[in-house]
Amino acid sequence: MIAKIQISNTREATQILELQRLSYRVEADLIGSDLIPGLHENLEQLQNSDETFYGFFEAQILWGAISFKLEHHTLDIHRLVVHPNHFRQGIARSLLEFVLKPELKAKRCIVQTGVLNSPAIGLYQKLGFVELEQREVIPGLWVCVLEKMLPNSV
Repeated sequence: MIAKIQISNTREATQILELQRLSYRVEADLIGSDLIPGLHENLEQLQNSDETFYGFFEAQILWGAISFKLEHHTLDIHRLVVHPNHFRQGIARSLLEFVLKPELKAKRCIVQTGVLNSPAIGLYQKLGFVELEQREVIPGLWVCVLEKMLPNSV
């Protein structure tokens, strides 16, 4: 089940924080860098974000989460995290498909992931994302920026 998460709720925000640390630790190992901001984010920083969060729950346990901002008809995905014990079970894909629905009225979607995170890049490409560029967002951390145009949007 996918449901909205209120990060103002300390319990829910703590669950997100724990989940993203586990997930980003795997990505850090893949890309050879622990400079991923989500690895070092604290509860206050998370709760002060202005992102919209949704979680993937099974038996009331949070196994995956996605967050985004919607500005000027662009859906900007900020996080997509899955518990490492549940990789390759369709959770990330379900969360992506959930936020790509026309109800959000986005005309395009953008996302960034580590250049060496081939599982994530592969998933985005399977869903129709194309690479726009690779760039160094902070010294030593290279990301791949991907975009998907959403032609069926209102």
